[in-house]
Amino acid sequence: MEESKKIDIKWICKPFSLLTPLELYKIMQLRNAVFGVEQNCVYLDADDKDQVSFHFCGWQNNILAAYTRLMPANIDYPEISIGRVVTNIHYRKNGIGKLLMQHSIEQCFSLFGRQSIKIGAQLYLKKFYESFEFQQVSDIYLEDGIEHIKMQYLV
Repeated sequence: MEESKKIDIKWICKPFSLLTPLELYKIMQLRNAVFGVEQNCVYLDADDKDQVSFHFCGWQNNILAAYTRLMPANIDYPEISIGRVVTNIHYRKNGIGKLLMQHSIEQCFSLFGRQSIKIGAQLYLKKFYESFEFQQVSDIYLEDGIEHIKMQYLV
């Protein structure tokens, strides 16, 4: 069996005000492709939280391979938060999602200080997030027709 080749990803974090028009377009394109088209979720993605968030992107050349939105406390939750966690369909099953979460947690601590992080996780990803020491802190609830749970990373 051939060993999978290593993918060189450049990780960049920027506040909304420093995103270029092309970067913003690629972010919205990836979020719409996965959440809107692939997962068939109908909701307003442009929710006025992007402007107060940091945008953590994994780029391979001009392709956005992975992305998260890092939010300060009191935007989604009293705690800091990681949201819009998404991996480009062409980059899945090779560890990029794990790297994305590891780097996103580290980036949150760098931006906001070492404190608890809360997320709204799709239920089927519970074990994935538990592998980063997130713990379930809510009952199952429906969001956009998909079962979710709130999870928290405690420090």
